[in-house]
Amino acid sequence: MSRIPQPEVHVEGQQSHEDPPEGVERPTLRAGAAVFTSLVALAATTLAAGPASADASPHPCALPRTAAHHSLGLDTWNSAYPRPDRAVDAVMVFLSFPDSTPLTTPDDLVADHFPATADFFRNASYGKFLLRPHPVRKWIRMPKASTEYRIKRDWDAAHRAAYLRDAVSVADPLVDFSRYDVVYLVADPDAPGVDSDATKVVNFEPATKADGTELRRAVTVFERHPPDRHVLAHETGHVFDLPDLYHRPTDGKGDWDTHVGDWDVMGSQFGLAPEFLGWHKWKLGWLDQGQVRCVTGPADRVLTLEPLAAAAPGRPAGTRLAVVRTGQNSALAIEARGATGNDRDTCKEGVLLYRVRNEEASGAGPVEVIDTHPKSGACWDRSVYPQLADAPLGVGESFTVPGERVRVEVADRTRTGAWTVKIATVR
Repeated sequence: MSRIPQPEVHVEGQQSHEDPPEGVERPTLRAGAAVFTSLVALAATTLAAGPASADASPHPCALPRTAAHHSLGLDTWNSAYPRPDRAVDAVMVFLSFPDSTPLTTPDDLVADHFPATADFFRNASYGKFLLRPHPVRKWIRMPKASTEYRIKRDWDAAHRAAYLRDAVSVADPLVDFSRYDVVYLVADPDAPGVDSDATKVVNFEPATKADGTELRRAVTVFERHPPDRHVLAHETGHVFDLPDLYHRPTDGKGDWDTHVGDWDVMGSQFGLAPEFLGWHKWKLGWLDQGQVRCVTGPADRVLTLEPLAAAAPGRPAGTRLAVVRTGQNSALAIEARGATGNDRDTCKEGVLLYRVRNEEASGAGPVEVIDTHPKSGACWDRSVYPQLADAPLGVGESFTVPGERVRVEVADRTRTGAWTVKIATVR
């Protein structure tokens, strides 16, 4: 028997520091062993910035993309990733194991994530992005017991590679991978070796060939039934080149949510205000240049910010994001957050301030929400990080950003829910 090379992978996982509450068919193709080619056995820790697409952003406040993994520079798009500004097709493959009989059905697990995940993205993108799931509505048996793969969050590279190799191999006769931009490999949640903390995006380095197309990454789903809230939205965000915004303590202890708290699903899937930050929406193509205001020069600027989240899909009007360039690789972003759409459960409405750094990699602090009320917190019974739950400025409040010589004042809120904001340079 020939030895199948092991894939080199980079993994990205959801934040899971809290305990949550409890198809497509085609004729059989080649043997699964042929799916994996030119792969090696080391676990990767970073990815190169990748090629740029042709559509560069001319906006003066658009930070340049750097080599940092999932860089938040957005002067160019990394064409190694699909861009979610259109309809995107995703296949869901359901994997069972010889050591366990599934207690759920594929239809049960589809309902755990859809239509909720598709609705989340449709609302966040103002209808520009449609995520279309294509479930293979049957269990596909893996060749080994679930316990043999040693599934866990910080997965051993060899066992992880074996799992991926076997998953693609058994799915290959039923799935034409060339039809999909997103691949979800969903494990039987009740199998004894399945660990819900191991749900991650896996990037193949280099990409492997499947059905004549390059398979660059897959989402390995090990969630309980029912799953963590918004977990698939978080993981799918990685598929579109968005970084982890949480902070993972080096010793495994401490709070993960000190960087952004509740304010973006890429920070916490449990957040009260999980709408994507305006900077992320700009990167993904959901905000156009006319909806982003670049604040330059010493003169004061008064502008009206519409709430970032929308009550329903549809083309948003008005300014949604204001940006002050603070350095070659940094910016201050200012946006309004209101209790509507994906943010309907927010703890506090107001004007949110945050720093963006394009040289910080995923998980290393590319975004830092600024706490404009550092001596207080809010929603202690619901927030993932109450110290930042009251971070936004309210009407009549102002805040001078430390180290940036920028003062932001919220002068008024209009009858339609927009916020009048004054941005001034402090000498």
